[in-house]
Amino acid sequence: MRMCAPVEGLLTALAVMFGTAVAFAPVPRITWEHREVQLAEFHQPGIFNYSALLLSEDKQTLYVGAREAVFAVNAFNVSQKQREAYWKVSEDKKAKCAEKGKSKQTECLNYIRVLQPLGATALYVCGTNAFQPACDHLNLTSFQFLGKNEDGKGRCPFDPAQSYTSVMVDGELYSGTSYNFLGSEPIISRNSSHSPLRTEYAIPWLNEPSFVHADWIRENPDSAEGEDDRIYFFFTEVSVEYEFVFKLVIPRVARVCKGDQGGLRTLQKKWTSFLKARLICSRPDSNLVFNVLRDIFVLRSPGLKEPVFYGVFTPQLNNVGLSAVCAYNLSTAEAVFSRGKYMQSATVEQSHTKWVRYNGAVPTPRPGACINREARAANFSSSLNLPDKTLQFVKDHPLMDDSVVPIDNRPRLIKSNVNYTQIVVDRTQALDGTVYDVMFVSTDRGALHKAISLENDVHIIEETQLFQDMEPVQTLLLASTQGRRFVYAGSNSGVVQAPVAFCGKHSTCEDCVLARDPYCVWSLATATCVALYQTNSPSRGLLQDMSGDASTCPASSPMPFPPPGSSSLSCLGPDSSSSPRSPWLGSGSGPDSHPRVSLLPPFLSDQAQHVHALGTFHLFCQATGPADVRFVWEKNGREVETCVPVQTHALPDGRAHVLSWLRDAIGESAEYRCSVLSSVGSQASQVRITVMRRGAGACCQRTPIGCRPSHITTDLL
Repeated sequence: MRMCAPVEGLLTALAVMFGTAVAFAPVPRITWEHREVQLAEFHQPGIFNYSALLLSEDKQTLYVGAREAVFAVNAFNVSQKQREAYWKVSEDKKAKCAEKGKSKQTECLNYIRVLQPLGATALYVCGTNAFQPACDHLNLTSFQFLGKNEDGKGRCPFDPAQSYTSVMVDGELYSGTSYNFLGSEPIISRNSSHSPLRTEYAIPWLNEPSFVHADWIRENPDSAEGEDDRIYFFFTEVSVEYEFVFKLVIPRVARVCKGDQGGLRTLQKKWTSFLKARLICSRPDSNLVFNVLRDIFVLRSPGLKEPVFYGVFTPQLNNVGLSAVCAYNLSTAEAVFSRGKYMQSATVEQSHTKWVRYNGAVPTPRPGACINREARAANFSSSLNLPDKTLQFVKDHPLMDDSVVPIDNRPRLIKSNVNYTQIVVDRTQALDGTVYDVMFVSTDRGALHKAISLENDVHIIEETQLFQDMEPVQTLLLASTQGRRFVYAGSNSGVVQAPVAFCGKHSTCEDCVLARDPYCVWSLATATCVALYQTNSPSRGLLQDMSGDASTCPASSPMPFPPPGSSSLSCLGPDSSSSPRSPWLGSGSGPDSHPRVSLLPPFLSDQAQHVHALGTFHLFCQATGPADVRFVWEKNGREVETCVPVQTHALPDGRAHVLSWLRDAIGESAEYRCSVLSSVGSQASQVRITVMRRGAGACCQRTPIGCRPSHITTDLL
């Protein structure tokens, strides 16, 4: 069968122990600990689960939905609370909830799950309400709930642990959640006073979905087809195509049409435009399949011809902590829904395949299509006019055979030893005019990674520890207002606000340029690293090089040296002592008697641009730490046996600054690792340099400053 090959590959990928995972180890060039950066934080004592964030229309206020409360805080400084409204569960409801076997202390409360704008003067708010979901209007003038107490079934989950998503479209709520107490009836619905619609309660439509995101895609008013607006839903569900001993899950994208009115006889008050397709996020050459969707961000920008979907994925059998980011063009998904083949249920003897491609005749108008100009010309002005044949077909064939493939047919980012949870993406222009999509991806340990694609590689610019307790980030929100850009993050304990870049933390020109951060430039006038989008300086007075060439920095040197003072020079080699140190170093009795060991930039990855193929080159490491700090150099996993110079400099506080440089020549691919060791800890930096061979010779790919390795992976441990 045609479907056997893909599923066999998927099973192989799911069963693999990810031996190739070590290859996907791009690490942040620099890590900002929570104490090192100034982050605005908001937390209300006794309140938890800050999982809903919404920016006001004027972008001055951030609304925060938490457990049994909604807050309004200053969007420029979230630590400044402006208003608050509480929506608590009565003791009677708590008792009834507990009688059903739920926890009175944790589950039988009101978790705010829907926080959507309702005009300029109100918010539409829904909560789990002790397993009796309810919705209300929050007046923004008085900041009080109006007490409407609408039934929230189908709009908000019963269980705070159940998945959910929603989006407000012209005053009507589109949502994906569970419809009953047990969570066994999934539903995608539209809450409308004149035309409520929902999905068919059938496994082919939705099979144990975990809802992730919903978004409103407006049709281009200049479109010749006169198409309808669409609402996209993203989720992971148990596969209906294949049946195994275990439940294979598959990431999906589904869409419905805003103008859908349901069917007249068939599919009454049900979607006539519901279609779904598989999202592909895989690395076939490494046998890696990422089939669990964690989050979606829809990137819109004036410079983009169409929206781009960015998704965070993990494998189903994620025993090594792999995560990936894939990006999709809207037109790719639209092509699958408008021109792709359908699937049909089939009984295949002795096969795991349960659905196959449908190759028969397709009714007209096309099943699942939005009502457009062509349909109206054929007298189908509404879904209520569609023939039963078309409606019955889409009822029986909601699944597309074609899949939605990512841009460039590969992930934008693959990272091992991390579980990504949420993503937002900002589109920004570098100093040279190149546009970058900057990905902000959160982790289940409270960190935020900032990454960009550079040529055929990915560069993780930095990691910021947002939450001190390393708790999972539950939601992210990106905001740009009045020339300032922020990322807001919500967790169980509170909300944190971070700037999109910490340019001011780069104290030297070299460090600023080597960061390769499109937001940051070095100002020659002020001798500081500043945010490009906030400076008014002429471009000729600014320095930035996204390839990492810092040679244009004033008074730059290819090798840094410690400040003048008492120092010693030694040789680290097979006959040297295990701890080369200066005779002037004290016992660490200075102000910092318990210093930590820290590798200092530029790291090995920053120096790769100075490597010449088949020629002599230098790599250097520098660090600070206690008096016993020392280096170990390794090449291809084996300790370097030649003499490696080490310069040790005594600092006034009793610490040591050490600098070591390795001289070598490369003819073949090699991995270099510099480890700094001490009694209080260790860190390491590594770089893998692959030499491309052309003909009989070997050379590296050329960059403006010489020869640069064609493939480099770095690691700072």
